[in-house]
Amino acid sequence: MTDEPRWLDQDELKTWLALVSVLVRLPAELDAQLQRDAGMNHFEYIILAALSEAPERRLRMSLLAAMAEGSLPRLSQAVGRLEKRGWVRRSPDPDDGRYTLATLTDEGMATVVAAAPGHVAEVRRLVFDPLLKAQPRQLHDICGRIMRTIDPNGPFPGTRPY
Repeated sequence: MTDEPRWLDQDELKTWLALVSVLVRLPAELDAQLQRDAGMNHFEYIILAALSEAPERRLRMSLLAAMAEGSLPRLSQAVGRLEKRGWVRRSPDPDDGRYTLATLTDEGMATVVAAAPGHVAEVRRLVFDPLLKAQPRQLHDICGRIMRTIDPNGPFPGTRPY
């Protein structure tokens, strides 16, 4: 007995290809806008935004990596770039020296505050403006269902501060 793959039907295939296009092109568009207007990429913006909402504007690097949906090595490289610009500073966690804290500097806070309006405008233009009134909630529900399949124990989309 052979297990035949459950091939996508025509409607599923069209939907899948549409989703793949969004998954590939939306990050590129967000990167382009942030690079042009603020000199950073979207991953760096997510890091700054997460830190801006954190108590005392600091987080353990391991938690920040999870919040930014990135690996610890990728986060370390990005934080290194942000440190060179004076936007973030790393230090040992005084509560447990095995951990490293990332702290948003005053200059970093000013940078994310300045970048936020343009980023939000681009998110609105690309994602929300084309949708009908009920569709943002539907999109949220769809993303939640997909994310619960990908990571059943992970955070629910839309619960993060950025």
